[in-house]
Amino acid sequence: MSHPPEDAKPGPKERLSDGLYGLGWAAVKKLPEPAARALFRTIADQVWKRRGKSVLRLESNLARVVPDASPARLAELSRAGMRSYMRYWMESFRLPTWSARRIKASIDVTDAHRLTEGLAAGRGVVLALPHLGNWDLAGAWVTTDLRVPFTTVAERLKPESLYDRFVAYREGLGMEVLAHNGGTAFGTLAQRLRAGGLVCLVADRDLSASGVEVTFFGDTARMPAGPALLAQQTGALLLPVTLNYDDTPVMKARIHPPVEVPGSGDRAQRTSVMTQALADAFALGIAEHPEDWHMLQRLWLADLEPLGDQQ
Repeated sequence: MSHPPEDAKPGPKERLSDGLYGLGWAAVKKLPEPAARALFRTIADQVWKRRGKSVLRLESNLARVVPDASPARLAELSRAGMRSYMRYWMESFRLPTWSARRIKASIDVTDAHRLTEGLAAGRGVVLALPHLGNWDLAGAWVTTDLRVPFTTVAERLKPESLYDRFVAYREGLGMEVLAHNGGTAFGTLAQRLRAGGLVCLVADRDLSASGVEVTFFGDTARMPAGPALLAQQTGALLLPVTLNYDDTPVMKARIHPPVEVPGSGDRAQRTSVMTQALADAFALGIAEHPEDWHMLQRLWLADLEPLGDQQ
């Protein structure tokens, strides 16, 4: 691997982030599970009490999901949301040590037949998920319980060493991870689907020029076109998936009915209709369990600054 140019070396903040993630993967998985759960719940509560940008953004997003919520209810939801988000990290740090039996016991999947039958038909399947629950645990279930490999895409993180950690972590769970670099990744995903394979994509936020505008909780947001385009070009089955926690250690997953390719319209029109159908399925799951939606960034176009905002 080539090294970045001198002026692209990671700064102190990026090196600190990489070091903290490395410490998490090295140390948290060695803690007794009750201690790890208690630690991350405490971290979540401390972060929530500080009322930083991420917490305020989460609360603002939740206000759209639950528009009739009082300020007290929104605060309660955002606190639960931070606890859910930290549960995701605690589980993710520990996932590499979990047995196949433990992974299977940690997730309850409704309508899994939609996925297994689609794969058995040999047409390829695209699973599209929002940032709900623990998508890495869902992926681990696919690779260990169903014993089906799949391909996904990861956004490049800074520093490069942090991105490498995430790729190694997900590859260790049995996933093929492609860098999010446009046409090259899309072509590889299409190849996997034409061969009857499985592609999993987190697909509820896209601020790029190629994002598709959708109506989401009553206002306009932008979501990726990739899932709909892949289904059109390869004939793959497109299945929305939503996840949620409850009061037990078991995460719930639901595989929704397939999003069909419209019989009329040009490619852009078909993509728009299909992406809106994904957004509607995501909204169902998010509305039922808003505290498990880990959206700590700006999403709706009305919330973006004029020149765009990548917070």
